[in-house]
Amino acid sequence: MNIFRLIGDMSHLLAIIILLLKIWKTRSCAGISGKSQVLFALVFTTRYLDLFTSFISFYNTIMKAFFIASSYFTVFLIYYKFKATYDSNHDTFRAEFLVVPVGGLSVLVNSEFTLLEILWTFSIYLESVAILPQLFMVSKTGEAESITSHYLFALGSYRFLYILNWIYRYYFEGFFDLIAVVSGCVQTILYCDFFYLYITKVLRGKKITLPA
Repeated sequence: MNIFRLIGDMSHLLAIIILLLKIWKTRSCAGISGKSQVLFALVFTTRYLDLFTSFISFYNTIMKAFFIASSYFTVFLIYYKFKATYDSNHDTFRAEFLVVPVGGLSVLVNSEFTLLEILWTFSIYLESVAILPQLFMVSKTGEAESITSHYLFALGSYRFLYILNWIYRYYFEGFFDLIAVVSGCVQTILYCDFFYLYITKVLRGKKITLPA
């Protein structure tokens, strides 16, 4: 554990809390991609199967359990509790175009050819692109609400802070995981345009608008 990972984890928690509060307080999931949330649920499910095989720390266990539970709760809110407010007409990204190639890549490129390692690798690859349906939806609708923008910024910040965490671990612990680093960099790059728009517009009280 180091300061970059800790702040990254807190940023990730903040992103999830912002999203859940947005949906619950407004009683609406308008502007939220259900497909991205399903992908994140799949990410956490396949990544944290080691909850049943190993114990690292109380902090680690609580965080993993929270991410799994919150991801499925979010999916429940979108597809059941507030289904009437879900904008399926704009949430049209073909998620299978992400899951199938990522599944094949995780079998071909991994650190160890075991079931848990392949599933962990799959989760890392998938997380790097799981936000694409949400970004595609924002692009298609032409704008993002401030709360949705805060959620995306916190989520992107978490990935950027984890890059700093890997740099720290490489220099002070000699640890380096190429799969995690490359996937994290890809994910952070996907947020770059959004970061710029967030800083120049949302922080000035304006909505993010994108060409449809």
